[in-house]
Amino acid sequence: MTGEPFDLNRGREVAKPMSPSAGNYLTVSQLTALVKQAVVLHLPTSVHVIGQISNFKHHGSGHLYWTLKDERSEVSCVMWRSDALRLKFKPADGLEIIATGSVDVFERAGRYQLYVRRMEPRGVGALELAFRQLCEKLRAKGLFDPAHKKPLPRFPRRIAVVTSPTGAAVRDILQTLSRRYPCAGVCVCPVRVQGDGAAGEIAAAINSLNAKGVSLGGIDVMIVGRGGGSLEDLWAFNEEVVARAIFASAIPVISAVGHEVDVTIADLAADVRAATPTAAAELAVPVLEDVLDDINTHAATLHRALNHRIELSRKTLQAVEQRTWLRAPAEHLRRREQELDELADRAHAIMLRRLYHGRSRVSQAQILMQQLHPRAVVAQRRTLVVQHEHRLRWAVAKRATSARQHVEAAGGRLLDRSPARDLDRHQTQLGNMLRRLSDLTAHRLETLRQRLAAAAGKLQAMSYRATLERGFSITRLKKSRRILTDVTRPLPGDRLLTETATGEIESTVVDNRQLELFD
Repeated sequence: MTGEPFDLNRGREVAKPMSPSAGNYLTVSQLTALVKQAVVLHLPTSVHVIGQISNFKHHGSGHLYWTLKDERSEVSCVMWRSDALRLKFKPADGLEIIATGSVDVFERAGRYQLYVRRMEPRGVGALELAFRQLCEKLRAKGLFDPAHKKPLPRFPRRIAVVTSPTGAAVRDILQTLSRRYPCAGVCVCPVRVQGDGAAGEIAAAINSLNAKGVSLGGIDVMIVGRGGGSLEDLWAFNEEVVARAIFASAIPVISAVGHEVDVTIADLAADVRAATPTAAAELAVPVLEDVLDDINTHAATLHRALNHRIELSRKTLQAVEQRTWLRAPAEHLRRREQELDELADRAHAIMLRRLYHGRSRVSQAQILMQQLHPRAVVAQRRTLVVQHEHRLRWAVAKRATSARQHVEAAGGRLLDRSPARDLDRHQTQLGNMLRRLSDLTAHRLETLRQRLAAAAGKLQAMSYRATLERGFSITRLKKSRRILTDVTRPLPGDRLLTETATGEIESTVVDNRQLELFD
């Protein structure tokens, strides 16, 4: 931070109190103007503020608006479009930054704001953060997906190199291609590889080579890269426009940017990544001597295979020449003609038999069609209907006569069996049966009454009550109500109940062995 610190007491010694009675009133605009003047006059022109981004908004006009806050306070921030275009990373909520700018008052809203000219992420460089953000964005859109990687041609005829024409990278690439595979044509497309506008030139060159590849004689593979350098020097190959141009290229692209430890977004989007420009040239072409050795090896193998095939064909031809029909082809042809005549006669006989069978089947079909003609069928059906109608009428008449006779016979039998004739006789029989039933019921009741009285007498004689009335008694244990049949069963202290004809007597066992005294 530059400039003198802001002193709250500065200017207060000369300030005079304002009295409402004097008519010294301020409007809101005047008060805001005074505050703005105080802020502009007493705050430094440039401040560096550390805070966390909140409520970030990228307006359609290109301006950026957000709130910069810490654990105790917050301030509104604005970055104009011209300054926002120079940002290498994308601001987002929660990101801690160092904002550089000036403080001013936004008079319309009556609040002070920090107008930011530059900002950097705290703890990580702006370029490193921009690299991470763009990697995540392009990976999510599939630009690094291995499924989209194109294979390199094995024997390229023409190679395009997109790089700086004055750097060491183009010399290394050309020397390696000339040494390994001098038969391939090389097309160098010069571009700037660092600085403002370099990414646009690289992307334009890639697109142009894809569009004009045919007119240039056909391009089989493309090398895009440069030599080593710092992250700022290599930044042109970390731009989204270059990554998208490489991804959209129909020509396979080898990325060769920097040294082995340098990884750019162009490397991730390319079909093949090379550690160095020299390694890219080695990946693009084979070694011509190795190719020639392979060709010679395959040629020798093919020569041996052809000689073997020729020898085999010669032996086959000799075997064919030994066959009989080749030595006397006319005789063989006459035999074949005889076989052909026999086959023709057999075919003629077969055709005649089939023709005869066909005519027979046609005649049978004609007869069947005549029989199945609608008129013949209708006439047959009409005759059958007349016959069935005659039979039906005869059967109905016969059935009606038989039914009439049965009805007359049943009427005679019903008259003979009329209930009126047997009603008196049945009434007399019913009266006799009722009298007999009444007599039998009275006799049965009397018999049952006598049997009941005899059973009651027996029951009374056999009842234990009668035994009690003769002077006997029954002794039970009071607790279980069981009859006592053994004098050794109760124990001293048990309670007993003795039942007699007139009631019960309760007692206590003192000694259950007294009978032993009388033995």
